[in-house]
Amino acid sequence: MPEHEESEQEPTQPEASSETKRDKTDLWADPEVARKEIEKLRREAAKYRTRASELEPLAKEAQALKDAQKSEQERLTEQLTATEKRIHSFQQRAVRSEVKALAAVEFADPEDAHAFLDLTSYVDDDGDVDSAAIQQDLKDLLQRKPHLAKPADTSPRAPKADRTQGSSGNGNRTPNDPAAVFADFMKQGLARGH
Repeated sequence: MPEHEESEQEPTQPEASSETKRDKTDLWADPEVARKEIEKLRREAAKYRTRASELEPLAKEAQALKDAQKSEQERLTEQLTATEKRIHSFQQRAVRSEVKALAAVEFADPEDAHAFLDLTSYVDDDGDVDSAAIQQDLKDLLQRKPHLAKPADTSPRAPKADRTQGSSGNGNRTPNDPAAVFADFMKQGLARGH
């Protein structure tokens, strides 16, 4: 490698004196010296071509690895983003379920409760749902919007019997005997026909 540096430096260095110029000119004036210099330069060039041809596959392989690593990095980044979205979705689903469960006690429709609350504020840094904060916010919501609460009397009402409904209340009891039903049907048919 020092030979290469010397050969690069020789043409770029300014010539100090006419004697140096004469030596270089004389170097090429003598055919034998010029031939040796040319052979030396050819060997040097061949050595660098060989080294370059040996290093070229390594450079291509290094670039391929770099590209593969970059695409692997991009793939991992996409997977991380998708996983973070799924985690966020699961956390929001857990918060909605917790809000519904806690709202079912006092709200007429538990679905209304999460419509008025910011669900993202109930998940801490560890991903846990803060039930105490949800309960407090539900109480505050009921104070602001009391129409969302369950009515005071939520016990189911028992139906009252109405004897006027049905066949026994109006006196037109139908017989249970099929022959009697058929006879009644025939009487009605004959009465309409005449």
